[in-house]
Amino acid sequence: MYKRLGLVLAALTLGGCDNNEVGDVSLGMFTTKDIKIEVLADPLVPGVTCHMSNVVANLNLADPSDMAISCRQTGEITSEMIAAIDKSKSGDIVFKKSKSIFLKSLKIRRIYDQQSQSLLYLAYSTKETTGSYKHAMSTVPLWGTKAYQAPTGSGQL
Repeated sequence: MYKRLGLVLAALTLGGCDNNEVGDVSLGMFTTKDIKIEVLADPLVPGVTCHMSNVVANLNLADPSDMAISCRQTGEITSEMIAAIDKSKSGDIVFKKSKSIFLKSLKIRRIYDQQSQSLLYLAYSTKETTGSYKHAMSTVPLWGTKAYQAPTGSGQL
């Protein structure tokens, strides 16, 4: 039994380790909470890089839902990449991370806005039994990329 408990604790500890981490800011000497900053490349649109910050409570069973996200074009974005993504209004989950052992997770969803020729990246937390109001969003315009399509018709968005 103790061996099994040790394996579970080791898995939880390793689950908090992230090789995408580029920053770690302590929130003070008398707290176990830190702000972790991660870099994420969109798997279908590798010309987009996102940086996400979120609060990690090192000795708690659940992390707070606070997060922020900033995404930018850092490479080529082609029409083939845009053709491969989900274009529904709910978009596609491009990143998911557990925030507790109680079914809480942080997700980043990519949504394509055809009218403004932009990719929207929405970071939000979910709990399988209840949602969270906390979220953040960043926009990557396709203007100036090979994926940009000039508007047709009246010229208005």
